[in-house]
Amino acid sequence: MADVTGTRDSIRERIIDAAAGLLSEQGRAAVTTRGVAERAGVQAPTIYRLFGDKDGLLDAVAEHVMVSFATAKASAVASAAAIDPVDGLRHGWDMTIDFGLANPGLFVFFSDPARGQRSPAVQAGTQLLAERVHRVALTGRLRVSEERAVELIYAAGTGAILAILARPAAGRGRRLADTMFDAVLCQILAQADDSREAAAGGITAHAVALRANAAQLRSLSAGERALLAEWLERIIEGERLTDRHV
Repeated sequence: MADVTGTRDSIRERIIDAAAGLLSEQGRAAVTTRGVAERAGVQAPTIYRLFGDKDGLLDAVAEHVMVSFATAKASAVASAAAIDPVDGLRHGWDMTIDFGLANPGLFVFFSDPARGQRSPAVQAGTQLLAERVHRVALTGRLRVSEERAVELIYAAGTGAILAILARPAAGRGRRLADTMFDAVLCQILAQADDSREAAAGGITAHAVALRANAAQLRSLSAGERALLAEWLERIIEGERLTDRHV
């Protein structure tokens, strides 16, 4: 079978689209050199020449899809600048859950920590999450460090999607994911009541908010801002450890 005519880039894109379709429809096992070549209308050696091997092709497919998703999330972050930061956090969560459930094969593939760590698109997605969390911190409503909040949201989202995908397709509702998000919010947001726990959380929230705004304190030198940030991080971590042992 001769390759359909086209530029190197167009042929590469056609192969990626074919592999992405197989991955989405039938899972990773369906992404064989023969299957992709037939769907893309190319010869198998073309795939090896452009991608090296099957893993190279899968990496290219995953990156292509994740870049599109990260671009959509970045656009959503920009348009959400005027809405409540917590609502923006929920919107980002919903986008991630919807993406994972719509692309099960791809999501499971990217859940491999080693693969995700070397993916620029995954790192861009994590950065977008960090930006959403930072907006919440600026309002004084975050009771844990920004880094801790990002970790909790990422872990909860990944776990929720994988748990839902483990069910039969007919039973893959969003209820678990929604419950997980509410549970995470309870852990990361300062509570508006008079309990001792809320008071401690309020101290941490103030420290997190000041830490988030530290870069804007132009009345301090760079060294003073760095020292203040170090002190605030110690306060945040100290309050978290105290809460754990109460």
